[in-house]
Amino acid sequence: MTVWSFSRIGTAIHQRWNHSISNQRWKRLSERVSHTAPSSTQAPVIFFNASTRLEAVSQNAAYSYLTSKALTLAGVPVIHFVCRAGLARCVLGSNRDDVNQQPPCKRCIAQSHRLYAGSNVHWFEDSPLPDLESKLAGLTVEEMETFSHQEVPLGKWAVNSLRWVLRRHHLVDDEPTRAFLKYFIHSSWNVYTQFTALVEESAPQAVVLFNGMFYPEAAARYVCLQKGIRVITHEVGLRPYTAFFTSGEATAYPIHIEDDFQLDEKMNRRLDEYLAQRMQGNFTMAGVRFWPEMKGLDEEFLAKTSRFKHIVPVFTNVIFDTSQVHANTLFPEMFAWLDNARRSIERHPETLFVIRAHPDEGRAGKESRESVAQWVKASGISLLPNVVFVDASEKFSSYDMIQRSHFVMVYNSTIGLEASIMGKAVLAGGKARFTQLPTSFFPQSLEEYNQRLETMLSGGTIEVPPEFQVNARRFLYYQLYVTSLPFNAYIEDDGVWKGYVKLKDFPVESLHPERSSTMNVVMDGILHGGNFELKQ
Repeated sequence: MTVWSFSRIGTAIHQRWNHSISNQRWKRLSERVSHTAPSSTQAPVIFFNASTRLEAVSQNAAYSYLTSKALTLAGVPVIHFVCRAGLARCVLGSNRDDVNQQPPCKRCIAQSHRLYAGSNVHWFEDSPLPDLESKLAGLTVEEMETFSHQEVPLGKWAVNSLRWVLRRHHLVDDEPTRAFLKYFIHSSWNVYTQFTALVEESAPQAVVLFNGMFYPEAAARYVCLQKGIRVITHEVGLRPYTAFFTSGEATAYPIHIEDDFQLDEKMNRRLDEYLAQRMQGNFTMAGVRFWPEMKGLDEEFLAKTSRFKHIVPVFTNVIFDTSQVHANTLFPEMFAWLDNARRSIERHPETLFVIRAHPDEGRAGKESRESVAQWVKASGISLLPNVVFVDASEKFSSYDMIQRSHFVMVYNSTIGLEASIMGKAVLAGGKARFTQLPTSFFPQSLEEYNQRLETMLSGGTIEVPPEFQVNARRFLYYQLYVTSLPFNAYIEDDGVWKGYVKLKDFPVESLHPERSSTMNVVMDGILHGGNFELKQ
């Protein structure tokens, strides 16, 4: 046996040991909460997050779990709607290269037993659906994308999920893709019918779900909307170990900032410190650090820029990201936006366009199957003398480039918000979180967009409304410190898998709302319709 083999065995043993110790903590906390929780006759709250984890605990799974325990300790009945092999193919348990591979149900169910020890669990299982199967037989991918059953939009939920699983937007009409869609549609209906039965039986006062975009949670959210039940969705926040909760769609990040909310000196200093770290590449998102190091612009690039009148960075997104559903307003998808940009690039040889691929396109194990790099190669755009392509893996300082730019083009990337903070003109091609406020140029029609783009390329100095920069700072601060609720008192990196967490050693009483501003805000939002915002 080689040294490499021994190393792999040692790593596997270390991982299993760490997760074993971690799982004991999750189970002990569950049992302690269930033993100390007061009884109550009020209506329950249902929690459902089948798309957040398998055999370990992700950040989103932890946020749901800890919130449910806080409610239980406060005397609110909680029901966990939990999968017991109820999904023929689940989002995290699908092998994108082998549709026939079964999900790891046994290990996932074992983890559920640990997490929900002593809790009120409603298990859901798979069931045969011959009528539905007969309707799906022979359908193309395109037909399944818009498939409805009894007026329930199963195909829409399935295709949103499959795009994420396959890491692409445009689905190929082949047998594996059709099989995946059939599995997802079948399971969507299974969740829809069983969750409907649960809410009719239990009459919950609220339901808490992971983002509401993947098909299991989308089906449950749809039931709530049909029946007038308050439904709360959650996602990771912008800062490490923070969560975003909302009564809207978490992936759209709906927030309301009052006009009188302005940053004071302390807030501005706090935001500047964050931006200084981020612009050096020192930041993480959902437990992943994209830039362990970032390099400035090299001499070759600077020499090239000197031959052009202007520089215009073009920042792209990950095509399969769940935010794209909300972004696709002016364009059907991001590549259509790039195709549109190409026509302007060809008309303006005096301007250097730098097309920047999103770093998440190349994340190990989650590489995009329909990438900007592929589009660049297929379109031949990099052959144009006024185009530079920066791939996802290149440690290239986007912020240095923004400082030298004439203006910045984005689809819906957060870097557009940061460019506005830097005082640059930003033209957004897709609806973004930050376009909720006047922070950038975001035309409301394709014709208006192209007119604005041509004017910005053809003219001289671009007049940027001063409120863009002010609003951009207000919005980013609000995202970071008002709506991103910290859970770092309870969890830390599990030391095994990126983005996964373990419990810290803390007294169970610290989950009570009077001892935790986070739990106070979350419980007020779930039980009383609060805004899920921290007071400043």
